This record gives sequence, structure tokens and C-alpha cells, in this order.
Amino acid sequence: MSALEELIEHLSRLPSIGPKTASRLAYHLIKTDNGFNKLLGQEISTIQDKIIPCSICGSYTEIDPCPICSNPTRDHSTMCIVEQPQDVITLQASGVYDGMFHVLGGAISPIDGIGVDQLNFSKLFKRLNEGEYKEIIIATNPTEEGDTTALYIRQVLKDTNIKITRLASGLPIGGDLEYADKITIARSLRGRINF
Repeated sequence: MSALEELIEHLSRLPSIGPKTASRLAYHLIKTDNGFNKLLGQEISTIQDKIIPCSICGSYTEIDPCPICSNPTRDHSTMCIVEQPQDVITLQASGVYDGMFHVLGGAISPIDGIGVDQLNFSKLFKRLNEGEYKEIIIATNPTEEGDTTALYIRQVLKDTNIKITRLASGLPIGGDLEYADKITIARSLRGRINF
């Protein structure tokens, strides 16, 4: 196997990168400035040394605890539970949420062999027992696995005095009904609000 074929094969192992995209990226890297390629390679090879999971919430950070967990001005009575560290960045980018986060590291998926013990639930329950949380926002993905995870959290916390909410799901702003799938429309109808 040639060096180019190896590079294409390695690039195609990245999420959402198929063989055609991997090939385009490989050819682009061949034509790109050598300094850029060296810098990119260095960044990739050292990323796991620089970025670590926060010891409190599990989000990725360069300092521990992360800037969110160590910020005294944030709302420490609200916690948003997400599946992955990148979900924290997405919700932060909205500029609306100012509470705490907890990253589970995935969603319950018995088919894939992922149960409660494989996820970051023990630390979650420890935080909930030690803190004074008034609201838990479940922000798992609107998938079977995300719904299963949300139902599990709701079941475990049902006898607490903590308000449990879930992110609304439904039609995107600017979207047309005719292009929405049945599941999205069904969720939108079930999650409708007073107007």
C-alpha cells in the first residue's frame, strides 16, 4: 500500500469522512504548504496531552476544573445533562444557559453493550446528592438511545424534589412542515406550548 493510500485509509476512519472525502483531503494535504502539514500533525499528536476531561463535569478542558465548573457566577442550582463534551460547546454557544453541566459520555444502548455502568452516572448521582440542585435539564439526543437515557434519569430522580425538564424538540426555525419527517412532527405536536 502506498503512502497516499495509507493516508486516505486513515482519514476515512474519522467520523463522517468517507473514502471520497478522505481522498480529497489527502490530495489537498499534498498540495498544501509543508509548514501547515507539520503544524497540523503536531497539533494532532499532542491533543490528548493538552485536552483532558474535567474532574467535575466530564467536559473537555485544558485546566481542571473547567472554566464552567470553577465559575462562581454561574447558576449552581441548575444542571444540564448531555451525552458528549461537544454538546456543552453547542449549548454554551446559544448564550442562553448559564448553569452547570454533566457529561455522561454517551447514551444507554443495550444493543451496543452500553449500560448504566459504562456511562458517567455514578459521578452524576454523587454530584446531585452533594449539591443543592433545583432543576435538571436532560439534553440527550432525540434518538432511541437518548430517550432511553432520559427515561432512566427521570425514573431514578422521580422521588427527589428536583424539577426535571427535557429540551424541547421539533421543527427548526425557518423550516417547512412539508420537509419535516413524521417523528419530528409527532414530537412537535406532543411538545406544543401555550401561545
